[in-house]
Amino acid sequence: MLGKQQSKNNAEFSGSKFALSCFFDMPPVKTLHGRHPMTHTTQPQLLPDLHEPVNRRDWLRWSLSTGAAGVLGASVGLTPRHAKAQTAATWPQRPLQLIVPWPAGGATDLTLRLLCEEVEPLLGQRVIVANRPGAAGSLVAPALKAAEPDGYTIGQVPLTVYRHALMNRVTWDPVQDLAPIVQVSGVTFGLLVPAASPWKSLADLLNWARQHPGELLMGSTGVGTTAHLAMEEILLEHNIKYVHVPYKGTADQMLAVAAEQLMAGVNSTGFAPWIDQGKMRLLAIFSAERSPRWPQVPTLRELGYPRSVYTSPWGLAAPRGTPDAIIKKLHDAFHKAMLSERHKAALARYDQSLDYLDTHAYQLAIVQTVEREKALLRRMKLLAAPAN
Repeated sequence: MLGKQQSKNNAEFSGSKFALSCFFDMPPVKTLHGRHPMTHTTQPQLLPDLHEPVNRRDWLRWSLSTGAAGVLGASVGLTPRHAKAQTAATWPQRPLQLIVPWPAGGATDLTLRLLCEEVEPLLGQRVIVANRPGAAGSLVAPALKAAEPDGYTIGQVPLTVYRHALMNRVTWDPVQDLAPIVQVSGVTFGLLVPAASPWKSLADLLNWARQHPGELLMGSTGVGTTAHLAMEEILLEHNIKYVHVPYKGTADQMLAVAAEQLMAGVNSTGFAPWIDQGKMRLLAIFSAERSPRWPQVPTLRELGYPRSVYTSPWGLAAPRGTPDAIIKKLHDAFHKAMLSERHKAALARYDQSLDYLDTHAYQLAIVQTVEREKALLRRMKLLAAPAN
């Protein structure tokens, strides 16, 4: 009797050990039909003569579809649903990586590094910044698409990511491939003229431009940038013809405005030192409310352009498919961290401000912004042609 019980225990242990070995050691898998299990529509059977290797992620996905994961779960006392819930409950168990699509040392990079310092005690893990500059800040999107949807890789997603996908044929779709976590901040865009300009208001600029069609010289930080779109929307509304001069960056554009090589320009908060030095005048800003730094300067909303709110808001996102429970943990931790006095002071140092939206509101804002910019880019003939 004791021998039979021992044999039974050995058999149960052997079955459990085999199931765990299938998961952790990952032997190659093959089906009766000679096809990879991920490409078969019916439930395959395992064969002992295994020759086609698969990775752990593919095996786990296949096992969930065939019920093999249920055998594994039963062997260790967990169902797949229980195992998934337990994983979300104990997450994170190792450091996170935050992809920043800008060079190290810039304003956004520095504020994000400080934000990571604030969030680390809340998550109980380090958050390591990985800089991926280039392509107008859009390299974060393919990087997140390729990452595992486990919450350990997240990224800072500027608005330019969504615009880049509208203006260019790319192999990724930020609306479909990314899972928004939280919107964090935005920047102040302003309409600027040289200090010696006779224009004291937006109305002065528009009246002159109507009387001198095609003579207005205005600059931005590049074709299709937020500065370009913000400027274009107003001038298109009045059917004003002008000459657009794109620059590669803020410094060159600000020098051109200050030196009166440009009649006007739209830029983000890189213009602050030039105003402080009295080298240019700020006619209006594209924010929803007046800036505490320049309270005397009106918003475009006040001037009769309710849609002209451009702050190029940015937020954090994870790969699509990241469990909702992990997204919520990330949202809650970063929301609390972004409200810290250190983080708010860092944003203010670069004329940025908190522009918080929760996960649902952020997702809705993205969809609405993409539709709006798609229409504007179509009018500007900058919308990418659909793939054949």
